[in-house]
Amino acid sequence: MSYTYTYPRGALTVDCVVFGFDGDELQVLLIRRGIDPFKGDWALPGGFVHVDESLDAAARRELKEETGLDRVFLEQLYTFGEINRDPRERVVSVAYFALVRPRDYETRASTDADDARWFPVAEIPDLAFDHHSILEMAHHRLRGKLRYEPVGFELLEEKFTLSQLQHLYEAVLGKALDKRNFRKKLHSLELLIPLKEKRSEGSGRPAQLFRFDTKKYEKLKKKGILFEI
Repeated sequence: MSYTYTYPRGALTVDCVVFGFDGDELQVLLIRRGIDPFKGDWALPGGFVHVDESLDAAARRELKEETGLDRVFLEQLYTFGEINRDPRERVVSVAYFALVRPRDYETRASTDADDARWFPVAEIPDLAFDHHSILEMAHHRLRGKLRYEPVGFELLEEKFTLSQLQHLYEAVLGKALDKRNFRKKLHSLELLIPLKEKRSEGSGRPAQLFRFDTKKYEKLKKKGILFEI
């Protein structure tokens, strides 16, 4: 039986907030729009959802098409549906966010994007649509998750020093942390595996490298033990 839908329908899009850490600053991946509206402006990667694909598939497709990033784990963030958020028509957007190591990916712009580039979160240009609000919410979510889940290790290399780990937390949280208390808390969790390798940091003595114990964390999580810093 055919059915004629008589009610007005809005469009559905996805937008992706991809965070990275370069060892110094928290960064976000942006694209420069190659089409109107907001042609030439920077924006989050994203686009319209096809009628024959899921939201997750659309987010992965748009991210790959506009930035070249593939096989990235995306987590749904929030749905943005302000009436006038898009000058073309009524558009509702489902936002996603991801954490990656920028050096693991080569960005390349294509389709609707003229350029794809990493920007420090502290130096974001004016963004198209309501993408600044989406980015702010994603940053807020990341700050919360960082305190209660070991998501920060997704932004670091597999082997890292305690100074690098603290620098990451400070970059995401936007504030300095007491070195002694930070390390005391880390050691109390017993989730870092000390390695025999060391890495030079500045003019001082080489610092010991560590690796996050993923298997032990998964076991503790099943027991209801929280990762909290």
